[in-house]
Amino acid sequence: MTVKQRNKLLAEMTDEVGHLVLRNNYAQNVVLANAVAQALSMVDVHARMINRLEGNGQLDRAIEFLPTDRQIKERAAGGRGLSQPELSVLLAYTKITLADELLATELPDDPYFRTALHEYFPSALRARFAEAIDQHPLRREIITTLIVNDTINRGGCTFAFRLREETGATMEEIARTHAAARAVFGLERIWSDVEGLDNAVPARVQTKMRLHTRRLVERATRWMLNNRRQPLDIQGTIEFFQSRVDQVWDSLPKPLRGEDLTWFEGVHRELAEAGVPEELALRIAGLSSAFPTLDIVGVADRSGSEVTDVAELYYDLADRLQITHLLDRIIELPRDDRWSSMARAAIREDLFAAHSALTADILSCGTEGSTPEERYAAWAELNSTLLSRAKTTLDDIRGSDNYELSSLSVAMRVIRTLLRTGV
Repeated sequence: MTVKQRNKLLAEMTDEVGHLVLRNNYAQNVVLANAVAQALSMVDVHARMINRLEGNGQLDRAIEFLPTDRQIKERAAGGRGLSQPELSVLLAYTKITLADELLATELPDDPYFRTALHEYFPSALRARFAEAIDQHPLRREIITTLIVNDTINRGGCTFAFRLREETGATMEEIARTHAAARAVFGLERIWSDVEGLDNAVPARVQTKMRLHTRRLVERATRWMLNNRRQPLDIQGTIEFFQSRVDQVWDSLPKPLRGEDLTWFEGVHRELAEAGVPEELALRIAGLSSAFPTLDIVGVADRSGSEVTDVAELYYDLADRLQITHLLDRIIELPRDDRWSSMARAAIREDLFAAHSALTADILSCGTEGSTPEERYAAWAELNSTLLSRAKTTLDDIRGSDNYELSSLSVAMRVIRTLLRTGV
């Protein structure tokens, strides 16, 4: 290109470049708004993050005017967490350190991110210089920046830190798996729809919807880290799960029972009353119940069953054994240090695994075309003694209304005894 041609092209791209810059600024403000909304509930995690960064020589809290451990404890006791400026500092350091770590891996070279690389550039450049973009000398750095922004802006500044604490996974594995989880559940479209409600619904409602989606993708990422071979094949994972996950999600709330159905109806009603369009309100309401579809797809694949049939059985069992109630109590457990956070994560993953295995067991009972109720009845007859004991113990635990790690561990052990492999 001549200088004149270049200048003309640059002038033509001005508006689009400005739009791309503003999009990035918008995403930064969203992740900060989410962080402020969770500042108190995440205060212990923020303290551990600061200590880890400082211990690694990556942060000087005095220079950055971040509070000491004692000051953080005093704030927590007073019902306060980090301020927005402090969270901004923590967000910046999170992105810097994650980028440094990912750039040294093979993740930026994964073919899956080629599309993201091209979308980074204005459309005029994509149309005329696609080959040059592929050979850009800063290709790896650009892709790394995009991965970091997508991971942290969507997952939150504590996301990668907590997942590493809980699973022991590398940052490369976490970022790779997070990308697959976002795509499997089609969350980019949901986030775009939520963004489209700017100035149409209260900002707090948008924040709540974004936090609902964030919990889903976090749970899905954790599940894939624990249940799929690493390093994850991003494109292969998306192709395996996406269409079958959509089948289950599209069927909601039909297969839901008990607390799952109550939760769905409550979220849907709250969003609808706030002015959220019906289709989006239904989608957001189904987020909590959509997460188990990864287990549901796995059971369906191993058994050769239809995913919607497995979903009906899965949610029916959740209601009968009040598994959702136990899960909610597990999520409420404190995570004020690394070990309590890991214990909380471990018992939660054990519950998901046991629920999935029990679903597979019950699925093998009855005959082709049996309803979930008929299959459960056949399974209950085979395991009547164990089931009676389990229900008695679980009822005692629920009756005490005292949910601690010890009682929930007992409940988990009782559920595991129902598995045939454990008899």
